[in-house]
Amino acid sequence: MSYSAILREIARGVHGARDLTLDEAEQLYGAMLDGGVPELELGAILIALRMKGESANELLGFYQALERRVYQLDAPGGGVRPVVLPTYNGARHQANLTPLLALLLAKFGVPVLLHGTLEGGGRVAAAYILRELGILPCANVRQANAALARERIAFVPTAALSPGLANLLALRNRLGVRNSGHSLAKMIDPFGGDSLRLVSVSHPDYLEKMRGFFQATGGRALLLRGTEGEPFANPKRRPDLEYFEDGAQQILFEAEVGPLKTLPNLPDTIDAPATATWIREAMSGQKPIPLPMVNQLACCLYGAGYTSDMNQAKAIVAMETASLAAA
Repeated sequence: MSYSAILREIARGVHGARDLTLDEAEQLYGAMLDGGVPELELGAILIALRMKGESANELLGFYQALERRVYQLDAPGGGVRPVVLPTYNGARHQANLTPLLALLLAKFGVPVLLHGTLEGGGRVAAAYILRELGILPCANVRQANAALARERIAFVPTAALSPGLANLLALRNRLGVRNSGHSLAKMIDPFGGDSLRLVSVSHPDYLEKMRGFFQATGGRALLLRGTEGEPFANPKRRPDLEYFEDGAQQILFEAEVGPLKTLPNLPDTIDAPATATWIREAMSGQKPIPLPMVNQLACCLYGAGYTSDMNQAKAIVAMETASLAAA
């Protein structure tokens, strides 16, 4: 594979660049994940792709290459699909409540895999909050399988799932910008298609790209505009919660519009100890769970197969979260 030839095609600017074919994209990304692309060419390719933007075929080819380089996990028994929560952004302005969503799902007996970075890069990473809650990172697949079977929740650093992807993500510090790996990290499924992925995006263009991806591949996912890039519904204003399965799209909850009627009770500060304390209080019923997250929890139970009826999922969650608040 000639990397200079690839650069001549993709590095001609937004209007002059040519998109790679699906096969070209798969071969290129496989080489990148395997460490086969020289350092100079790798940086140039990542920057060129960011400037051009990935086409639908490129995104699919990249994903196919990554899919074969992600270590697989065992889905625990019980008839409920695991929920996969990618956590890569961290909190900057408001508390990171990804761990709360994970604990709520585990409370229902739904296996939850969180995967992401160990460091926040100046933000409050979910890893920091999980550690405060006593959930330590799994070092390998064996530990992750054991944690899922025993506690129904596991946090796995990216490097333990896909070392090649972790290496690409780490280039952000040197290049100064994100790359295609940051989008792909949110799409991985270590359960071979038998899970519900929560996929959050920050920009409208990527909402369209992700819609096209899940419609083309038939994957099961809950897509939403993330809260600072994290996969939990904004507690202050619910986004669209879009469910994908077998290529079909369904909006389970529409985005809230208009002025806010009330502000939810949220942690006073966003640091990990304060957030973990608030999450413990929410789990014990001392703090009310924000309604957008209650809605998202119902979507997750439906997508995980906890119930086959969305209205039943809403009723179950409404009853259980009310009982939490009354505890």
